[in-house]
Amino acid sequence: MTVTIYGIKNCDTMKKARSWLEANGVDYSFHDYKAVGIDRAHLETWCDAAGWETVLNRAGTTFKKLDDSQKADLNREKAIGLMLEQPSMIKRPVLETKGKITVGFKPEAYQTLFT
Repeated sequence: MTVTIYGIKNCDTMKKARSWLEANGVDYSFHDYKAVGIDRAHLETWCDAAGWETVLNRAGTTFKKLDDSQKADLNREKAIGLMLEQPSMIKRPVLETKGKITVGFKPEAYQTLFT
C-alpha cells in the first residue's frame, strides 16, 4: 500500500500526523510542498475529492494576510491559483492512500483508514 503525506515540515499538525503514522507502523513518503512545490493536477484532484473549501486553509496566517480583493469572490479556480502561488495555504496534512485522500489530521480518522 502506497501512502503519501503532503504538507510542510515544521507544521505542528504535520508532526502529529507523521508521529501517528510512525507509531502505528505505517510506511509513508513525505512530500513537503513548501520546499518541493505542488502541481495543478494534484490540487485539482484534491479539490474534486474533498472540495476546494476543505483544501484551502482559510484559518492560516498566509490566507489572513491576503488583501481583501484576493479573498473576495473565491471559487475553485481562484482558490487553486492561490494555493499554487503559496502552498502554505493548503490545509495540512493531505494524505493519499487506497485511492482516497484525507485532509487534516484526526487520529480516529487515521485509525479507521488503516484498520
